Amino acid sequence: MQKSVFAILKGEFLTNKDASKNWSFILFCTLLAIIMIASSHTAEKKVFKVAELNQEIQELRSEFVDSRKRLMQLKMESNIAEMMKPKGIFTSDQPAIKIVIESDESN
Repeated sequence: MQKSVFAILKGEFLTNKDASKNWSFILFCTLLAIIMIASSHTAEKKVFKVAELNQEIQELRSEFVDSRKRLMQLKMESNIAEMMKPKGIFTSDQPAIKIVIESDESN
């Protein structure tokens, strides 16, 4: 038992006559580890990008709601009347008159 542990620690499994099998297995495991690490890094980058985009969506949504609120306030008749007072434009006390033009059907 002690002899086999020392043989592994000395690396004899890499230098004996059947070492080509061991080296190919070690290279295969190393390649798989590199692929796994690269895959996890790309997945992690995508997770961070998704989180960043979700944050941007929330900011844009709140900006949209705020802009829509300001637009609705600006479109109110009372606000428009207040903005037109300095220019001397006031709301009419008389209702609008409907103008009807009758077309000449003889043509």
